[in-house]
Amino acid sequence: MSTDRHAPEPAAADELAAPGPEGGPTDGSDGVAPPETDQAAEAPSEPPWDTEAAPDAEQDADGPEADAPVPTVTNTTADTTAEDADTPVTDTTAEEADADPEAASDAADDDADADADESGATATGDAAAGDAEGAKPALSEAAAELAAQKVERERIARRKAEREAPIEAGAKLSGTAADLLAAVRAVESGAQPAPVYFDDAPAAPRPAPAAAPPQPRTPAPVAAVAVGDVDAVRAVLLRGGAPEALAAQAAAVLGEGAAERLAEDPWLLLAVAGVRPTQADGFARALLGPEAGPADERRSAALVGWLLDQAALKGHTALEAPILEKALAQYGVPDAGEALEQAIGDGTVLVFNEPLDPPGTEYAEGEEPPVRVLFGLEGCALAEESLADGLARLANTFGGAADWEKAATGPGADLIRAVSGHGLVTHTGGEAARAEPTALLAAAREFGLRAYLAAHAPHEGAVTVAGLLAGAEGPGRDADGQFALDLLIVLDAPQLDVETAAALVESVPDGARLVLSGDPAVLGSAGPGRVFADVLAARACPQSVSRIPDPGPLGELVSGIGIGELNQVEAPGKEVVIVPVRDAGEAVHRTVQLVAESVPRAFGVPADDVQVITPGHGGSAGTRALNTALKERLNPGPGRFRGFDPGDRVVHVPSPGRALPARVVSADAEGLHLDASGERIVVPQEQVESRVRHGWAVTAHQAVGVRWPAVVVVLPGDAAEALSRDWVYTAFGRAERHLSVVHGVDQALPAAVAQGLPKPRTTRLTGLLRALVASAEQPR
Repeated sequence: MSTDRHAPEPAAADELAAPGPEGGPTDGSDGVAPPETDQAAEAPSEPPWDTEAAPDAEQDADGPEADAPVPTVTNTTADTTAEDADTPVTDTTAEEADADPEAASDAADDDADADADESGATATGDAAAGDAEGAKPALSEAAAELAAQKVERERIARRKAEREAPIEAGAKLSGTAADLLAAVRAVESGAQPAPVYFDDAPAAPRPAPAAAPPQPRTPAPVAAVAVGDVDAVRAVLLRGGAPEALAAQAAAVLGEGAAERLAEDPWLLLAVAGVRPTQADGFARALLGPEAGPADERRSAALVGWLLDQAALKGHTALEAPILEKALAQYGVPDAGEALEQAIGDGTVLVFNEPLDPPGTEYAEGEEPPVRVLFGLEGCALAEESLADGLARLANTFGGAADWEKAATGPGADLIRAVSGHGLVTHTGGEAARAEPTALLAAAREFGLRAYLAAHAPHEGAVTVAGLLAGAEGPGRDADGQFALDLLIVLDAPQLDVETAAALVESVPDGARLVLSGDPAVLGSAGPGRVFADVLAARACPQSVSRIPDPGPLGELVSGIGIGELNQVEAPGKEVVIVPVRDAGEAVHRTVQLVAESVPRAFGVPADDVQVITPGHGGSAGTRALNTALKERLNPGPGRFRGFDPGDRVVHVPSPGRALPARVVSADAEGLHLDASGERIVVPQEQVESRVRHGWAVTAHQAVGVRWPAVVVVLPGDAAEALSRDWVYTAFGRAERHLSVVHGVDQALPAAVAQGLPKPRTTRLTGLLRALVASAEQPR
């Protein structure tokens, strides 16, 4: 398929529309949910607390669905659960929307109050409470985060100081390059160079260390909180009429003195995942009485942070001032501008004036350059600053071009040439284009470089990004804490959120090479930011565009979708089959029939290698309904361990934004034993409900980065609003040999492909990179 597509320039988040039903914490759906009424003035029309919430660990599992931008008030977010990655296709009731970060996006004007924003409120609270029992007092997550941010700020300041200070030529070099430079200078000055500089034999190629055999691992436990702190918070919650199940999570989030802080400022409860403003308002009224009004400064400060949190869940790293002010006004804040000023003064948010004109633009005397005012939370701001600084560092500390021309043949020749002469390179292409980074890896290792390939999902010859950062896979770290490598190639770069990307780039040593490779047309990252698209838009480094098309009818179909055309392709081998259905019930029936009978019989693909993809978790043809039907047909059982039986296909969510396919092996007192591509994982009992979901049917966000021999994409009639071009492109592109489309959306599918562009995300990375590039080009 054609691969010379680039993501659009970053755009501001959609402006908030008229108030609609309030949504809960968006697990990836809308970032700003509108209030139903003046929350602080009236009691909420819906039940203040829904205790049937889904477990909160699912909340960031899959990430924002591209079709519902954060600040759109009309779309209410549903819930934040591990399985949630895509938008719910039907009504997002408490049971249905409880787990998806995208579910919120379609929950638009639905009664989203039942969503799983409460998810984090109940089940999660119970799990955390169980973890807290008997645990010793420990540093709170909030305190740890503040300490980490302080260290990060100091590091950024040092980096900026180094960049702005005069740099002596060659000062950044080390090792052999520094020795050679010293020798040249010695000759120029008339001194006798040390013979070792020129007489050393070339170092033998450094072989990559052998991978350690896979060891069973257990996911990291939830941070423990002192039992006494949890009990104190529980007492405050009961006084305010809030579910006591929130106690453990609130104690962990608020840190030391949580009970006293919560009693003094009840709106701090908004920091707990799943709590909505109407619920926090009711809690505040119960504790403070008539003092709890819409103009309370404590309420305004909490709302500012909550709205920006919702924006981050939808993929934004910042929000424009008018959008944030409008959202605050819709929640009854009488003076939104004053509330923002107060939040800036308190350090709740950071404010940025981003120039609208390109760097270097000249202005008349006295003329002020136009800017847009952005507000963001410190975590995202620090990550974006750090990432921009790290990318510029790699581009500017590269030691010089190498002669790799003899290896620049066949697939990847252009990429090999680009990487031979630059420290930072981007590479774009479809599935077939993955052969080019693989060829680059082989060439680099032939030249003796310590080269590694990293991917988000298990991939042949690659380590995982999570394993690399954790030190469980790859080269490990040197004495300075950086990766012991010379070249890092990152596949699936569009899946990098800003915080993961910053951690990755900061770990790549000076003088090493970094290649970011991926398909710009797939769904974006689960977390905040649009790293790959921003780097492409900034044009801060060479860009290698693959010309390798994806082969066959499937490649032709997906390539057309990428440019907005849903073409009818010739499929003599039935590579693409359309199965029309009239309603959701028929969609479920036909899907089970395809997976269990038709595809295995016609193509010889076992049912275990057929993956079902659907737009959402809720609804009569969402992942829950489909997984129930598929389990009954393919692996019936009583669900002896929290709904699971040996042999069940599942999705494991070890951390927000990661969804790994696995299979249940067994269960015992230790927990649920899974096999994930040969890796043995033990999920503790208390984490099973929040970290594991059945996986015969998944959302497109959960499927991105993985391919299967055969895929069945289910599009029930109520999924029409959930569809967008990048969703269809991603879902259809997961099939290697055969694609069946269970089609019940009529003309909504071609309309989505032609017009359903991804919603823009508001980020700062492109502007930061452009400014750094312009600064580097200015003569010193």
